[in-house]
Amino acid sequence: MRKLLLHSLAKPVVFVLCLLPLAWLVYAALSNQLGANPAEALIRSTGDWTLRALCLVLAVTPLRVVTATPQLARFRRMLGLFVFFYALLHLLGYGWFDMGFEVADIAVDIAKRPFILVGFAAFVLLLLMAATSFNRAIRALGAKRWQTLHRTVYAVAGLALLHFFWMRAGKNDFGEVAVYAAILSLLLGWRVWQAARRRAVKAGSAAAASR
Repeated sequence: MRKLLLHSLAKPVVFVLCLLPLAWLVYAALSNQLGANPAEALIRSTGDWTLRALCLVLAVTPLRVVTATPQLARFRRMLGLFVFFYALLHLLGYGWFDMGFEVADIAVDIAKRPFILVGFAAFVLLLLMAATSFNRAIRALGAKRWQTLHRTVYAVAGLALLHFFWMRAGKNDFGEVAVYAAILSLLLGWRVWQAARRRAVKAGSAAAASR
């Protein structure tokens, strides 16, 4: 398995797999398989895939640690960029189909509707992370500041979930919201547990050294 993850074709395969949802949506749109409201279906589908990609990228580190497979880390940047990619498609779909790319109307709508405001805030954070996801940006920012910026992915997860919750609140449909909330809580809870564990080990080592 580890050798497969290091294979030169591994990244292209993951890249193609990440594009499959978009390929399906394009095919469905061209073949009239998106239902009575294709525009709404496209907007919601790209939002769903943004959340799914976000869950996937947040799962990389726990899987890497639990399975002792450090090779998984080489896919994290690509997966993170696909989170931004599907979020961008989601925003463009809203701007085009719902607002006709009327910038002034979009600005008013963002300020007026809380669920769009938090979604847009999540997109801005994703934009900052995507723009600084390259080695040159890491060198320019410095490792510590870069890590601090990219830890805002946890804020993105919270904002995205809140965006989804408010969107579904109008129809009183929270089934999928609960699923994503459980997944994200598990992934973020694992990180909290790991951080607490590291602090406990560090404190124990410091106490032993002071004796």
